[in-house]
Amino acid sequence: MTRTTRWARWLVPVLLLVVWLGIGGTLGPYAGKLGEVATNDQAAFLPQSAESTQVLEARRAFERSESVPAIIVWQASDAGAISDTQQREATAAVTALAGRAGITGQPSPALRSEDGMALQAVVPLAPDLGEDLPAVLDEVRTAATSVPQLTAQIAGPAATQADLADAFAGIDGLLLGVALGAVLLILLLVYRSLLLPFVIILSAVLALGLACAVVYALADRGVVRVDGQVQGILSILVIGAATDYALLLAARFREELAARGDRMAAAAASVRRSAGAVTASAATVALGLLALLAGDLTNNKALGPVGAIGILCSLVATLTFLPAALALLGRAAFWPAKPAPVEATAEGHRIWRRVAGLIDRAPRKVWVSTTLLMLVLAAFAPTLSSRGVPLDEIFVKDAPSVAAQEALGRHFPGGSGQPAVIIAAAAEAEEVRAAVQGTDGVASAAPSTVSGRPGDEPLVVDGRIRIDATLTATADSDEAKTTIRELRDRVHAVPGADALVGGYTAQKYDTERTAARDRTLIVPVVLVIILLILVLLLRSVLIPVLLVATVALNFLATLGVSALVFQHLLGFSGTDASVPLYGFVFLVALGVDYNIFLMSRVREETLTHGVRQGVLRGLTTTGGVITSAGVVLAATFAALMVIPLAFLVQIAFIVAFGVLLDTLVVRSLLVPALVIDIGPRGWWPSSLSRRQAAAVGGGSSAKEHVQAASFGSLPVGPAASADVSPERGGRSDDEP
Repeated sequence: MTRTTRWARWLVPVLLLVVWLGIGGTLGPYAGKLGEVATNDQAAFLPQSAESTQVLEARRAFERSESVPAIIVWQASDAGAISDTQQREATAAVTALAGRAGITGQPSPALRSEDGMALQAVVPLAPDLGEDLPAVLDEVRTAATSVPQLTAQIAGPAATQADLADAFAGIDGLLLGVALGAVLLILLLVYRSLLLPFVIILSAVLALGLACAVVYALADRGVVRVDGQVQGILSILVIGAATDYALLLAARFREELAARGDRMAAAAASVRRSAGAVTASAATVALGLLALLAGDLTNNKALGPVGAIGILCSLVATLTFLPAALALLGRAAFWPAKPAPVEATAEGHRIWRRVAGLIDRAPRKVWVSTTLLMLVLAAFAPTLSSRGVPLDEIFVKDAPSVAAQEALGRHFPGGSGQPAVIIAAAAEAEEVRAAVQGTDGVASAAPSTVSGRPGDEPLVVDGRIRIDATLTATADSDEAKTTIRELRDRVHAVPGADALVGGYTAQKYDTERTAARDRTLIVPVVLVIILLILVLLLRSVLIPVLLVATVALNFLATLGVSALVFQHLLGFSGTDASVPLYGFVFLVALGVDYNIFLMSRVREETLTHGVRQGVLRGLTTTGGVITSAGVVLAATFAALMVIPLAFLVQIAFIVAFGVLLDTLVVRSLLVPALVIDIGPRGWWPSSLSRRQAAAVGGGSSAKEHVQAASFGSLPVGPAASADVSPERGGRSDDEP
């Protein structure tokens, strides 16, 4: 080899490394700036075609200025009745807030509850306060607490937004720190290498910086929407996916380096032999996420492209930065361990030989028993309610806005501060108002007036009026949603009224219904996408169908376990409407990832060693790395639990548990046993099925006798630690 050739071989990885370090230095800070373009205004994520969304647009014409209400609730310190003097002082305190920075319009006077033990007043805040919202609320709280012998709390949408902002405050630092720390610890324990874990972590961090920069640019231009939930999921998804892909490529590099000895050739071979599986896995997740665009729920549409961008950046970093770094480091990447063609430790290798031996002895018994176990767990899936999370369960920890809302509900109608909003033709105002007041569950109803004072002349805008109806039930309860259904039926029946019903409860109800429709549409789309990718990758039909069926079964089993854990251990009465769909997309797409890693290696081994030996060799050689990847991904998603929101805690548990179940049961036992039991016909219609069937039908060739002698029937015990890698099985390094 000439000196020029040697320099050329070093030039490519050096240039790739320089480019990626430049990307990290330039774009890395965007991982901490994404919150600048994020919004936690949940109204921005309502269903696009829902009736409540139409009302949200129409009601703005009736508002002198856009606002977000903060509802002050006072109670006597001694739990007694509130005097007229205290009511006047409370009114004076909130009235004095008019005109201050961040407060739009005139605060309402303090109104006494029917039991005489509480007061409430509404202070309208500007909708675009952003980071200034907590300071404005503190000013409101200071004024409210100035009333002697009364305790004051703040409820309503403004207070909820402030608590959400506080919950997401640590999403840039705390979440990333916990996730990266967990990944680093696992990698250090599994690989017992000091340098490789940091290289893999650096690859994931560079991918995250690139993804956040792209998403920031798109969100800043209004192309995509980002909220705290999407931001957190993006970070976890990129770290988890980039680490998984890096583990697969690093394991292949270790094999090639041990076999070839040449670091550059090993890096090139590891990319060539891993790129297909890694790319197919990334395409599965990315296209599965993009399928969310087919739905109507806006936060589904938000997560789809953002998550796909993150997966694409993870793939690019894995196939460019990581092999360049490994090529330059060579054996030093694994120090103090020595690269071996199989698992990092002999102990790990023995474990997977025992598993392979168990499957080889009784494949049908293995897949039948594991399937029955999964079906038992899946039987509990229908008990998981996805009708939304009530306000008192949104935050895992105590939140001031929740305590204030509970106090408000004890003394005022449950829907106080969150009225149903009816927009209707002014010509039919009396009929519509009568229909509203005659609906069971409506405590009171009043139209918006010209002066803003109750009882005055109704305000008419473009021939339409607005009526606010206070519900008797808590605004996020099932009873309130039932009232919304009945209210819509009654006002829709008024001839010529063209009435629409919106408001907080209607938004919750529409979101729930839209989420159910989205699941019905998106689930089959995702399954078809995954099936097509598997068919193209494995060049067969039956095995891809079985793989999709196994990951779908894993999802149902995970939902069953989640239903039991959420209800009986964590105290959740249900999940957010989007949780089952998010769980499905992540679990099915990521579950197929591990099956792609396994079955692409099985197909490669089957070309040389036959179906049975191919499955056993594929399982044994990939068992350690895929299990490590599953544990890393589960730990990464579990990091979402540091954000004290029920939605993220539920997603974290579903994905973390589901990934472990898929890695340890489905991919390790169910899939290999099924493929062995089916035999060569599972690879139909590829030439692989005909070749293997002919070999079985015509008797074993001399080559297969040699293979059987070298691999045997996977003995269990100390003897099982013999190396069974493809390189020692007789295949040359140049053989495809």
